[in-house]
Amino acid sequence: MSFTSFLWEIGNISNKSSRKRHRLRRGQAHINPEASFSSSPGSPGSSTVQIEQRKWANLPPELLLDIIQRVEQREQCWPGRRDVVACASVCRSWREITKDIVKTPELCGFLTFPISLKQPGPRDTPIQCFIRRERATSTFRLYMGLSPGELSKLLLAAKRVRRATGTDFVISLVGDDFSRSSNKYVGKLRSNFLGTKFNIFDSQPSTDSTVCSSCELCRKTHPGKVAPRVTTSNHNTAKISYELNILRTRGPRRMQCIMNSIPVSAIEEGGTAPTPTAFTNCLDEHSSPLLDSAGRRPQVGSTSRSMQNVPLVLKNKAPRWHEQLQCWCLNFKGRVTVASVKNFQLVAAVEPSENVTITEQENVILQFGKIGKDIFTMDYCYPLSAFQAFAICLSSFDTKPVCE
Repeated sequence: MSFTSFLWEIGNISNKSSRKRHRLRRGQAHINPEASFSSSPGSPGSSTVQIEQRKWANLPPELLLDIIQRVEQREQCWPGRRDVVACASVCRSWREITKDIVKTPELCGFLTFPISLKQPGPRDTPIQCFIRRERATSTFRLYMGLSPGELSKLLLAAKRVRRATGTDFVISLVGDDFSRSSNKYVGKLRSNFLGTKFNIFDSQPSTDSTVCSSCELCRKTHPGKVAPRVTTSNHNTAKISYELNILRTRGPRRMQCIMNSIPVSAIEEGGTAPTPTAFTNCLDEHSSPLLDSAGRRPQVGSTSRSMQNVPLVLKNKAPRWHEQLQCWCLNFKGRVTVASVKNFQLVAAVEPSENVTITEQENVILQFGKIGKDIFTMDYCYPLSAFQAFAICLSSFDTKPVCE
C-alpha cells in the first residue's frame, strides 16, 4: 500500500469514528458545533481547518510513531524522501515526532529538511552531488544524485552578480528567487577584484556571536524599543584564498580555506562540529541554540573556548605528475572524467601538535571536478555542510587570471 493510500485509509477510519460520536451526541443538536472550533468570528473555513488538524492530531502517539518510523526507514532517497517531509507538514504533533525520528546527515547520511543543508555531512561515506552551470543566466544549481541523467533533487542554487570591486554569488534554496530579503536566501560568496580571496557569508550566525549578544543587550537596556533589523549577510563563516602564480609556472591552483565556523577539534578523536537545528535569527527570542552533532550545547569553559577559537583549515591535496599522460593527476575514484584547472580535493591542514590521526589528515573532505560541458560533481562529508561545500566550489568558477 502506498503512503497516500495509507493516509487515506487512516482518514476514513477517523471520519467513521467522528460520525459515530456525532450520532451519539445528536440530542445536543441545539449547540452550534462551529462555535466551539472557530478561532475568530467572521473567518470562514477556519473551523473546518481546525477540525481537520484536530482529526490528525488525535491519532494515538504509539500508532503515529510507528507510521512515521516505517515511512522514514522505507524512503531513503529522493523523490520518495518527500513522504517524510509530508509527514512533518500534517500538523504540529506529526512535525514534532518526525523531527525526533529523522537524524542529522552526519548520523543517517540523508538530506531531508532544508536545515539539513546547514548541518555536517556523514563521516563514513560522502554525499554525492553534481552542479549544473547555466552560462546564459549566470546561475549554478546543486543537485543530489550520482549523475545528471538520474531523477535529481535540487538542493541549492546560486546566481553570479558582478560588481565593480568583485563578484557575489547569492545562494538560495530555490532557483528563481535570489532576493536577500527572501526567506529562501541562505547566504552568499563574495570575492575581491582579482578573484583570489573569497568570504562565505551565512544568513544566520554559526555561534553565539557578538551580534546576538548586542541584540539581547539592546532588548534588556531598551525594552520599549524595537531592535534594529540585522542584515542577513553579515555572518562571515569562512575565508578562501588562492595562491598567486605570477611566474606562470605549470601546475594546478593552490587554495586554502579557513573555516571560522568549524573548530579544528571537530576532526579530532571524539570531536563534534556545530550543528544548527533550525533556521534562526538573533532577533528571535525563541530560536534554538546551536548544538553539536550529539545534541549537546557547546561548553563554555576556558579550555573548550580556546579550542573553539582555533578554526579548521583546509588545503587542496597535492596532485602527482603523470609522465605518460603529461598532466597532473588526482584519484577521484571515477567521479571526475575531464581534466580541468577547476578540479580539486580538500584535506585538513593540521599542525603536528594537534591530536589528529594520519588517516583523518589524508581523508578527502571535499572533492570537485568536471565530467562534461557545464556539469561538475561535488562530493562532501563531515565536517562540512552542503552549503559550505557548495560555496567553496563556487569560488572555483570565478575568473582568476593571476592564479593560473
